[in-house]
Amino acid sequence: MVRGPNPIDVHVGSRVRLRRTLLGMSQEKLANALGLTFQQIQKYERGMNRIGSSNLYKISQVLDVPVEFFFDDMSKELAEDLIPPRPEDSFDMRQIGKRETVQLVRDFYAIKDEETRDQIFSLIRRLGGEKAESKH
Repeated sequence: MVRGPNPIDVHVGSRVRLRRTLLGMSQEKLANALGLTFQQIQKYERGMNRIGSSNLYKISQVLDVPVEFFFDDMSKELAEDLIPPRPEDSFDMRQIGKRETVQLVRDFYAIKDEETRDQIFSLIRRLGGEKAESKH
């Protein structure tokens, strides 16, 4: 099955091309700054090759824009169509870094009595709709 480039890669590549041309920079100059060939830059800009995270970061530095710039103006439909939905019961990892989550974990482990911690853990699981287990 022959498929074209990923639409997100095309969008990111077009944003690289936009910024590069706004700066009046040639593909060759950008390539040299990144240690790549200008052909590789051409492939990035057309979305034919996916830009790895380290190269995207380097490109953002050379073009003096935040990494988010490359995703600006992406249609909501494009993002939604290409990113598979998370299952209803999956955990949102963005919650890990929240201040309240960190404080909850600190407070939980500040409880010295292990049996009390186990009871609190079981209560939280029951309140969250999961079957409680005695040990975690």
